[in-house]
Parts: sequence; structure tokens; C-alpha cells
Amino acid sequence: MIDKFQDYLRLERNYSMRTVDEYGKDLRQFESYFTSLESGLSWTEVDSDIIRGWMESMIDRGNTATSVKQRLSAVRSFYRFLLFKGWVSSDPSRGVENPKTPKPLPTFVKEKDMERLLDLQMWGDDYRDVLTHTILVILYDTGVRASELIRLNLGDVDMARMEVRVTGKRNKQRVLPFGDDMRSAIERYLVARSGLSVVDGGEALLLTVKGRRLDYFQLRRIVRDALGRVTAQKKRSPHVLRHTFATAMLNHDAALQGVQKLLGHESMATTEIYTHTTFERVRRVYKTAHPRG
Repeated sequence: MIDKFQDYLRLERNYSMRTVDEYGKDLRQFESYFTSLESGLSWTEVDSDIIRGWMESMIDRGNTATSVKQRLSAVRSFYRFLLFKGWVSSDPSRGVENPKTPKPLPTFVKEKDMERLLDLQMWGDDYRDVLTHTILVILYDTGVRASELIRLNLGDVDMARMEVRVTGKRNKQRVLPFGDDMRSAIERYLVARSGLSVVDGGEALLLTVKGRRLDYFQLRRIVRDALGRVTAQKKRSPHVLRHTFATAMLNHDAALQGVQKLLGHESMATTEIYTHTTFERVRRVYKTAHPRG
């Protein structure tokens, strides 16, 4: 039956030979598994528990959830084919759930590296350097999204109250506080900005050297190049600095609900991904509280 299924994939579905071979390999592996449980067991007698047992055995042998999911997909496709041909009366894979794939942890920059990056001694006085430094400060000090940053207008920043009004997803607005360092960075930037010939985007806070509102691709390139000065990690996007902001807040004992509001997350579950990256905070609590810490 496996041979006929492979012929079907190759001749009628136009699958590549590599894909057809992979399907055949996965199916024969499963067949070898269930016949080892009981000699003479056939595809028509396989039930959901046998498939789950096969998945568990693969995970026990060190296979990732992704690879197990791919092999389960081959079994599902095969049973759909068998049902179409009328060679089985039911599909035992239908009630089997995919293995849960762990979500990747957020990538962030270490605090000591951010301190080095934000040190003014690392930057010159020309407009590009002042702009880059200001971008880094705003992203790290507020945790705003890239889209929120490039949409900021001059009127959104209240220097006296040290607050910035951010327009997030679905045009929802939130007001974020900032500190003296960010105020100083923006004041320095505004002086540099005043020397530009504004072409358009006069209301925009962040302008390119040519006087236009900064766009996402320009912002991404600026942040990527800047982070390359202090870290060799592959991910060096503006979103990494959003992760860095959240991680730093939690490492310094901020309440999760407060971080959720600052980030503009609608669901607490979205913010909770950062709790996995705050081991240093846990270590500090342990060393302070435990008698043998």
C-alpha cells in the first residue's frame, strides 16, 4: 500500500522524488514500529493509541517536536489516501494531536552591552550618530514597537512631563513615561534636527539626513548596524530592543502587569514569555533569601 501511495504522490500530485521518498521512509518506520508491537498487525488495525505511542517513542529517542509532527503528517496523508481508496473504514490519526512545539525564547541584549552602546563616548556629533543614539535610547527606555517609533510626531513628546504618547495597534494610544537620560538624548537630537532642510514629514520626530520621515527599513538597518557594535548575535532588530526593555524591567523587579501596560499587550499571556528570560532576577532573589544562597 505504501508503494501505491508513493506512486499516487509522484504521478497524480506531482510531488518531488525527495518528498515521495521522505513520506515512504516515515511510513515504513511507523509500520516497523507497530508490527514490532504485535506480529501481523496491519494498517487497518492501527488505532490512535498506537500512533500516540509511536510519537512518544520518537520523542524519547531525542526527536524534536517538529520532526515528530512532520512524520505524523505523513501518516495522516496516507490514511486520507487509504480512505479515498476504500481500503480502510476509519482514520485513526484523526484524533491525534500534534506534539506541542516550544515557543522560542525572546532574544535580548545584555544590560552591560546596552550600557556600552548608549554611552555617548561611542558616538560622534554628526547627525547620523545623534539620530542613531536617540533611536537606541527611545527603544530601550520605552519598549515601543518599530512601527510606533517611526510614527512618533514632535507633538507626541512632552518634555516637561517626560511623557510620550504612542499610537499602537488598531490606533490604540498609551502614554509612556521616560527618564532624564531619554530627555537629554531627545534634546540633543532636536538641536541636530533643527539644522536639517525638511522635505516632508515636518511633524515627524525622527527624520533622515534628507529631511524625510524615517521608514521601517531605514530604522531596521540603523539598529542592526548599531547593535553589531556590541553583540555578535544574529537577531539585531528593533524588536530585540523591545525584548531587551521588557527583560530589563522584569530583572529589576517590575510587576508583570505593569510591563504588560507599558508594552501595550492586550493579553498577559503575551507578556509572560519574558518570565523565562529573567533568571538573573530569580538568582538574585535566591541569593538574598536562601540561608545557604
